[in-house]
Amino acid sequence: MVTSTSTASSAASRQGEATIDTIAWIKLSSVTLPLATPISDAKVLTGRQKPMTEVAFLFAEIETTEGHSGIGFGYSKRAGGPAQFAHAKEIADNLIGEDPSDIGRLWTKLVWAGASVGRSGVATQAIAAIDIALWDLKAKRAGLPLAKLLGAHRDSVQCYNTSGGFLHTPTDQVLDNATASLASGIGGIKIKVGNPDRKADLARLTAVREHIGDDVPLMVDANQQWDRPTAQRMGRAMEEFNLVWIEEPLDAYDAQGHAALAASLDTSVATGEMLASVAEHVELIKANACDIIQPDAPRIGGITQFLKLATLAEHNNLQLAPHFAMEIHLHLAAAYPIEPWVEHFDWLEPLFNERLAISDGRMHVSSRPGLGITLSEQARAWTVAAHEVGARP
Repeated sequence: MVTSTSTASSAASRQGEATIDTIAWIKLSSVTLPLATPISDAKVLTGRQKPMTEVAFLFAEIETTEGHSGIGFGYSKRAGGPAQFAHAKEIADNLIGEDPSDIGRLWTKLVWAGASVGRSGVATQAIAAIDIALWDLKAKRAGLPLAKLLGAHRDSVQCYNTSGGFLHTPTDQVLDNATASLASGIGGIKIKVGNPDRKADLARLTAVREHIGDDVPLMVDANQQWDRPTAQRMGRAMEEFNLVWIEEPLDAYDAQGHAALAASLDTSVATGEMLASVAEHVELIKANACDIIQPDAPRIGGITQFLKLATLAEHNNLQLAPHFAMEIHLHLAAAYPIEPWVEHFDWLEPLFNERLAISDGRMHVSSRPGLGITLSEQARAWTVAAHEVGARP
């Protein structure tokens, strides 16, 4: 355990009577979640990546001198988890003695603590876990679910399932998975496309649409594996399926290509999940590159950054469909003015003691304060490294 007395005294010197609490202790944990089945999407079938067998998580737990606590997390798929943990270890002691309510200022302080590695990617993803923990703490101290602290526009959000439609899954199993998802109360189904055999994509999509019927919301995700001509041809071929959206048809950074595609298709274009900063999303918005924006709070630096992006997205009348991490994004989507979507993945459920309620096609905000999650004993067992700063009160 490390205590930075100089950091704490420096923070205390700036505080006035409005400061009613200070950060006393932070614990960082690197947790590796094994996946039951290796996961393959179009990036695997095109040879760009190997099947995914695990997900690395960075958890941040914070406690204050007044006994308040918060938990947040970020993640990385395939690579990057140890780097996030290492960076968080280097900067976390800057918060000891600080007022946990000053979240915006603390985010900036952490960015400058690691300024030489920039303001996106691993650097801000390490900050994200801490930032999310501070928001969780703030909402808990107020006795409110995070959505209510932010100012909810709704108490439930329409949700769709992704985990049942990956390309490694045989079509018959995809159909069974869709049936199970809809029976559980989930409202929409997303399947992966981007198979090198385009006819296989269309056959799979035809089977799913016929199986679930015309009225069930259906989305597809190409995971950035099409070039511009292929995306145009596939987008036109898929118009007949009445899709809610086509996701990541092109490289995530091809704003101009996405803009041209969005302008030419009746089907909405969705993208943004792979971008690692608000600034990168701004380029999408400026280019009119999507109809539906898909930011990921842990990837862009946490809730503080997500809220900035959400304001820009609303100003441009974009629909919102945050990527992954439904435990966080349910609250952020509930606070977005335009009716959003939340992605359902059951992968993370072993990490937490709680489960999100789903019915009638919607995911419901619970009455539990903050994010409404606590770490399970299984998550503790999967911890591969931990680091503490400060002292528990």
